[in-house]
Order: sequence, then C-alpha cells, then structure tokens
Amino acid sequence: MIGREELTALLERPGPWTYAYVDGRGPEPQVIEERRRDSVERRLVEAGAPAEDAAAVAAALERTAGLPAPSSRYLLADCGEIVVDESIPGPRLGPEVVGRSAIPPIVPLLRDRGSGIRYLVVEAGRGDAEVRLERAGRDPEWTGSVEGRTDALPKVQAGGWSQSRYQRTSEEIWKHNQEQLAEVVDRLVQQHSPRFVVVAGDVRARQLLIDQLGHAARDLVVDVDAHTHAAGADSSALDEAIAAALDEHLRTDEQRIRDDAATDSGSARARGTAAVVEALRQARVDRLLLDARMLESDRTLDALDEAPWVASDDEDALSAGIVDRIPEAEALARAALLTGAEVVVEEEATAEGEERGDRAPREPVAVLRWAEDS
Repeated sequence: MIGREELTALLERPGPWTYAYVDGRGPEPQVIEERRRDSVERRLVEAGAPAEDAAAVAAALERTAGLPAPSSRYLLADCGEIVVDESIPGPRLGPEVVGRSAIPPIVPLLRDRGSGIRYLVVEAGRGDAEVRLERAGRDPEWTGSVEGRTDALPKVQAGGWSQSRYQRTSEEIWKHNQEQLAEVVDRLVQQHSPRFVVVAGDVRARQLLIDQLGHAARDLVVDVDAHTHAAGADSSALDEAIAAALDEHLRTDEQRIRDDAATDSGSARARGTAAVVEALRQARVDRLLLDARMLESDRTLDALDEAPWVASDDEDALSAGIVDRIPEAEALARAALLTGAEVVVEEEATAEGEERGDRAPREPVAVLRWAEDS
C-alpha cells in the first residue's frame, strides 16, 4: 500500500497524469477480462492519454494482483511507465474512473484504509502454534510457527493416584509452551505495532497464552472462541472476528476525530468547506474527515500549484497559479496531504442487505494544530 509520504511526493510532481481506478481481476472467462482491458485502454485514449500510457495501464491490468475477487485496481502512468499500481481488497468503492489530467484523483487510494491496518493472528495449540502478521485482504507479511513440547502430554487417561500427577505435568508443559509463544507475540507487537492481536485455537492454550502476554500485547487481544488450530477446522469464526475488529478500528478513528474536534467547545476545529479551506490555507489542519458522499457532489474548488494549494475562488488564489478546478473532496484531500495532514474518508455504515439511505453529504471536519486564540 502506498504511504502518505509517497503519495504526497507524487502530488508535488507536475502532471499531467494518466490514471485508472477499475475493478480487479475476477472469475470471468479470459475473453471477458480482455474486453474489459481493451475498454479501459480505449477510454484512456479517448480522454487524451498518450497511447504508451494507455498501453502500459492495459498491460498492468493483464498481470494478476494475487487478491481474491472482488478487488479493485488503481494505476497511475507517466511517459509510458506505471508509477503507482495498487491492488485494493474488496469491491470497488464508487464508479470506475479513467482519464488524463494535471492532478490525478487520490481519494480512491485514501478510502483503502482497512488494508493499511496491520494486525497479528495467533492460532494457539497446547503444543505447536502459528503466528501471522497480516493486513486485510492480502497475503501475510510474515508467518511463523512455534513448536512446543509434547513429550509428556498423556495420550491415554491414566487411572488412580497417577492421574493428577499426569495432569499437573501436562499443565506445566502447556504453560511452558504458551510462555514461549507469548515471547514471540510480545516481540512482534513491539517491532510492528499492530492495531490488534487476534487469538484463536485451543481454549486452554488461549487462556494460558493471554495470561503470559505483556501488558502492551494483552491490551490488544481479541479472543476468538474457535479451535482453528485443529486439522480441518472451520476458519469462518476467525475471519468474522478479524473483519469485526477492522471495522471497529476504522469507526474508532472516525469518532476520535469528531471527539477531538469537539473538545474545548470546538475552538480547535474547522467545520464546513469554507472553514476547512481557510484552515488548510494556514496549514493548521492536523486531521481531516471527509464523508464519502462528498464524492457524489458536483461542487468544485481551485487546486493551486503551490501553497496554500487550494482556493474557493479566483480571488483566493493570490500569487499561486490555478492548476485545475477539481471536485471538492479531491481538492481538500490534496491540500491536506500537501500540508502534512492526515485524511480519513468516512464510509457508509450499512448492514448487509440494508438499502443505502438518501441524505446530503456531511460537512468536512478538521482537527486543527492550534486554536485561533492560541
């Protein structure tokens, strides 16, 4: 996933750019996929893209991204070379966008927040265990196994006085194994700062592991009651727990911005396009929250070629030149990134099968670096 610094560096480069935000490879027959690629290439040329850029995008789309369907693809080309090639897990958000312009659309990349969240998955057993460092919808960044002792685990039920001795010995071995596993988990938490740690597997192994974890890792635990480490076990409960944890963290980010914007009677907040534009022009925006429905609006702003990067009309441009008139959400997001701010796009919260309600976009909200009276 392209980082904020890389994206900002691209925005500082002069255009024009050739871009495409389209569906990723799916289960359709090859002939259907070829038609889709040909359609993208044709539309790019019709939009004024150089033939070499359009061909480079089509060639990139032919290469599989390795993500399960559905997925989406964001491509940025210049001088016949692919500069950005992002494969995004999950269905495409919003319509396909292909074209050629001085400023490429960046909000599709900013909406890909889930795959930017790193988390740990631990599948614990009384003997061996598996640990994975993951991002949503992508292959694990790291996978490791922890081999525990099994030499004294009883395979038959001994009777009489020896039964309690066997049980105590087994419990000590289980505890020792989870101590080893906890060391690995604590180290990964310290090195990679995951947002949460999903613990699944044998119930007793999970209990012992959580007890052995350090405070930092234990505070991140999402305990999943599923024995996923057993051969042939169903992983649906684990997958659902990961999806729920990701959704909770995304919603928490959005709510934290709203809460911070409301502190001190809103003195360190900008609400509404005019106020946010003014705060961006002063480089005061620390975090910016945009409603995804803003992308459906036909409102536009001037994008400038240097600071303050955005203006609401020609008079506001001052000494900076106008590069293009672009959609409001894109202009705000671009100016925020170019002034070092974080941008969060708030998606629609609807249950599966629930119809999307009809409402106006929420006003943009910014948490400021300092209050007006500071």
